[in-house]
Amino acid sequence: MLCLAGATATGKTSAALAIAQAFANQQPPRQVEIISVDSALVYRGMDIGTAKPTAAERATVPHHLIDIIDPSEAYSAARFVGDAQRLIGEIRSRGHLPLLVGGTMLYFKALFEGLDAMPAADRTVRAALDEKCEREGLHALYRELKRVDPVTAARLPPGDRQRIQRALEVHRVSGLPLSSFHQQKTAVDTPPLISLEPSDRAWLHQRIEARFAQMLDAGLVDEVHALMQRGDLHADLPSMRCVGYRQTWEALEADDLSDLPERGIAATRQLAKRQLTWLRSMPQRNVVACDAPDAQSQVVDIALRFAASARS
Repeated sequence: MLCLAGATATGKTSAALAIAQAFANQQPPRQVEIISVDSALVYRGMDIGTAKPTAAERATVPHHLIDIIDPSEAYSAARFVGDAQRLIGEIRSRGHLPLLVGGTMLYFKALFEGLDAMPAADRTVRAALDEKCEREGLHALYRELKRVDPVTAARLPPGDRQRIQRALEVHRVSGLPLSSFHQQKTAVDTPPLISLEPSDRAWLHQRIEARFAQMLDAGLVDEVHALMQRGDLHADLPSMRCVGYRQTWEALEADDLSDLPERGIAATRQLAKRQLTWLRSMPQRNVVACDAPDAQSQVVDIALRFAASARS
């Protein structure tokens, strides 16, 4: 199988389709099936803010793990690994090539390295953490995390309530820091990984700004408003914490959209920064400068070379 990763707005979708077309043009032709590695694309009804592949793109190449759950549900790295492993086997059994594409680096890491058996959710502990957060603020939870698990605290944004609370929950239930579970894992051989990374960060920032403007023009505010009107969703759900959705939800609640573009762009830039940091921790990756004029052809050449090497 092949893997294509990259930060948001680096051109992963078009590069993946180019790879699929290149394999289809080979003699004999080989069909590619794309497995999405994205924690936001799993949600139905969240199309604009996730930059989901269009219906036409998905009709050209089979796509998997898109539109598989409702926004009221949660999706985890463990569930992704199970789904991805099953799909990889099914795609191979058809004689097709699995191509994993996305920007949720935790999912790639979990697939490559496996998952540890971490403690299950504990409602009592979670309620106590919720109470402390409401009483003392998220900064108090973050200070506690820095004290008990500085490794995890260093990689989490101070405003990521969901992951901060989960890390504290793991520590309170097991007595061990979340980072210790990751350290216990044994690395395994990884498939070829092509990574789209900008040589000029300003290029990526411009792309992010233009894409968020396109999302607003395409109706992102209306999309989020419709989700709010359902009545069964709230701002702390994983789906509504996705970049773009969180900022739009907050703007609608405040009845003030004036600074939404600025806040949405800033949050997306922060996401891209975290994604690139994750990628730099994967030494096996093959980097292609996504801002190079021939970036797409470079990606295709590497993919074809890997496939030829695997066959030989």
